[in-house]
Amino acid sequence: MNQNSELLNFIYQNSQMGIEALEKLVSITMDREFNTCLQSQLNEYKLINEKSKEILNKNGYDEKGIGTLTKLQSYIMINIQTLMNKTPSHISEMLITGSTMGVIDAIKNTKKYTDADPNILKLMDDLKIFEERNINQLKSFL
Repeated sequence: MNQNSELLNFIYQNSQMGIEALEKLVSITMDREFNTCLQSQLNEYKLINEKSKEILNKNGYDEKGIGTLTKLQSYIMINIQTLMNKTPSHISEMLITGSTMGVIDAIKNTKKYTDADPNILKLMDDLKIFEERNINQLKSFL
């Protein structure tokens, strides 16, 4: 794989993981304001995911989604972590942790793939900025 396809697949997988997690969490949260926040984040992840898939396909690359095992692990962890505590504060903490990991990975990948197409690097930066914005939004629910 070349730098463009590797970086695009990272963006695709990262946004896909966000979609998977938020779809599950939206279904279990009862707080209307918090649910609206999560739904907004979910919609943005979907846009980034679609954009990365579009660029992958346009350039003849195959999108490499997250594996079944990773999806299952994520599903189990969400269920375990929300079994006893479904409060917006607890779920926000979980999401802040995930988004922080996303920001770290975005920075590392931007440094790793410096020769990637500028449009792909821009999409990576958009994802990083989105994750940082998510962290700031979620702080109000802690």
